[in-house]
Amino acid sequence: MMESREASTGFQQYWLMLKRRWIPASIAFSTIFALTAAGLLTRQPTYVAEGKLQFRRTSPTSSLTGLGTEIGQLEPLQYQNSPLDTEAEVMRSAPITTNTISRLNLTDQNGRLLSPNQFLRQLTVRTIAGTDVLQVTYKDRNPEQAAAVVNTLMTSYLENNIVNNRSAAAVARKFIEEQLPQAKATLQERESALRAFREQNNIVSLPEEKRTAVDTGADIQREINAIQTQLADARAQSALLQKQLGRGLEQASTATAASQLPGVQELLAEIQRVESQLAIDRGRFQADHPTVAALETRKAELERLLQQRVEGNFGRNQSPNLRGLQLSAYEQELTQDLARSEARRLGLESQLAALSNLQTAYTQKLNSIPRLEQQQADLERERDTAQATYNLLQQRYQEARIAENQNASNASIISAAFVPPEPAGSRQLSILAALLMGGFAAAATIYILEARDKSLKTVDEAKRVFGLPLLGIIPAFKKSEKPVVRQGDLERTIPDVVVWNAPRSPFSAVYRMLQANLKFLSSDKELKIIVISSAVPKEGKSTVAANLAATMAQSGRRVLLVDADMHRPVQHSIWETTNQAGLSNLLVGQAEFQTAIKSAIPNLDILPAGVTPPNPIALIDSQKMAALMTRFTKDYDFTIIDTPAINVDAEAPILGKMADGVLLVVRPGVSDANNAALAKQFLQQSNQNILGLVVNGVVPENEPQSYYYFSQEYNTANANSAPTAVQPKAKK
Repeated sequence: MMESREASTGFQQYWLMLKRRWIPASIAFSTIFALTAAGLLTRQPTYVAEGKLQFRRTSPTSSLTGLGTEIGQLEPLQYQNSPLDTEAEVMRSAPITTNTISRLNLTDQNGRLLSPNQFLRQLTVRTIAGTDVLQVTYKDRNPEQAAAVVNTLMTSYLENNIVNNRSAAAVARKFIEEQLPQAKATLQERESALRAFREQNNIVSLPEEKRTAVDTGADIQREINAIQTQLADARAQSALLQKQLGRGLEQASTATAASQLPGVQELLAEIQRVESQLAIDRGRFQADHPTVAALETRKAELERLLQQRVEGNFGRNQSPNLRGLQLSAYEQELTQDLARSEARRLGLESQLAALSNLQTAYTQKLNSIPRLEQQQADLERERDTAQATYNLLQQRYQEARIAENQNASNASIISAAFVPPEPAGSRQLSILAALLMGGFAAAATIYILEARDKSLKTVDEAKRVFGLPLLGIIPAFKKSEKPVVRQGDLERTIPDVVVWNAPRSPFSAVYRMLQANLKFLSSDKELKIIVISSAVPKEGKSTVAANLAATMAQSGRRVLLVDADMHRPVQHSIWETTNQAGLSNLLVGQAEFQTAIKSAIPNLDILPAGVTPPNPIALIDSQKMAALMTRFTKDYDFTIIDTPAINVDAEAPILGKMADGVLLVVRPGVSDANNAALAKQFLQQSNQNILGLVVNGVVPENEPQSYYYFSQEYNTANANSAPTAVQPKAKK
């Protein structure tokens, strides 16, 4: 609702501006319309030829072959931009336009070749919205030449597009040719590094070696567990035999050296058996195989045991004769069993040590496999990257060679230009253009005049500029509402004292409301004397003063109307009396008060301005004037003083200090904002009691918001009365 009201108010303001400026706006409209229409209708006809180009993201040939699809592809650099706009600018570029001009030998009126700028003024290249099509149009007075220009321009653009695509392919091919040797060398370097790594670490297949190492480690662990069990059994058996013999193996061996000869033979026999087994296993396994190592270890341990026995019994330099020793068969058997048990224990310990060492070796190898795998993976990745780069360059090289030999373009002519049968534009369009130009000229005229006109045009503007209470709004008098009388061949208008001539008219009601508003202002202190003035002349202050005085007189109060405007006195003319004696005569002592006062209507006396003095200010700003003001207060209920405009002279401020207040009159279209602001500032600086504002001469049709409405009923009892209903309308 608020938006609708604001829109309505804005429309009313534009309508009021048009009403105020319709004469100059009509002159501007008519002039520009006539000139534009004459120019458009008398110029030579122009023909417009049109052609269309369709664009695809990639060339159809490249899309079908799959080669060179990136060359010439339409892609904008910025997301919000359209590639068709770029192609339109390419079509308008100097190389293509110059080529077209040269092919067709396009010349101007002087026979010189057209310049690119002259050519572009006739050319239009635009994108058809929602499509991938460019529309190319050219204007010329020759229809055949217009069509030839469009077709030649599109052909030149396509040729240029193909040349650019082939040039891009050639540049790509040369670049790839330079990169291929380096890519090949890099690939060979990565392959050599991978091969050297495998040879250095004896790698055939790391996953297979990892599985073998895990399985072998498990087998070794199982063997270690078995040997540890056997070793525990051998140790227990040796401990039992030593307990039964009551001595250790060394003592038993020394005591039974002779009886151990068979044991020595058994050791020798055992050594021979191990050697036989070792010879067999060496043919089956490698030299570092755990079985071979275990047999070799066992053989060494048996030989060391035999040597220890011999040296322990007989010494290194002596060969003891043990045949004379006598041992029981049971002791000999226990000693032999102990010897066998110790031999078995030592053998198991040797096997356990060998297996532990072998297990440590396999564990270290297994732990190193992840590092080797990482190194091998890095080398393989570098080799694969180099291989992919080399393969891609090879592929792109072949594509660039093929694209270089293609006549591929992502644009095609879908509509060639034909010779236009009729000239562009019509009589109706010319008239419409002239109307638009005339309307623009009229609007510009209204805008310029309104911008330069600083006058107050509406009641709202007056209220805003003065910032004073609005006490009354006086509508303008229409000619039909002003009766005239004929005296011979002349017509004379009745003075504008409408409250006396038409007391029941709406204008009388306006002045009665002004009187009531003044009475409300004096609720604390009764107003006895008021000064009526305006910012500039011709705002109707004298008319307002006369009608307000008549209104107060009609209410039964004794009223005095003083004409203090000695520059342009008018009250004597309004009331049709003489001005031979008046205020100026009273102030200089040339007349008496009773003779200067004129009776106008019942309860209303008039004091004219009198003879115009050379210096009115000197008379107004005097003790005699102050004394007169005191007498006015004693002799009359209300005194109204009509003074000159504030920007004319200082009578109004001087008398305002002697009176009870100043009433300002403003007329829309007469006063301007600058004069109004200066008048208000002058009164405020002189500490005047400004009662309020009366807006005079208001035309309701010129106001954005109607302040009054007038009924169409007339009072049949008074033929001269105007409409009877005049009431304030609340402003929304």
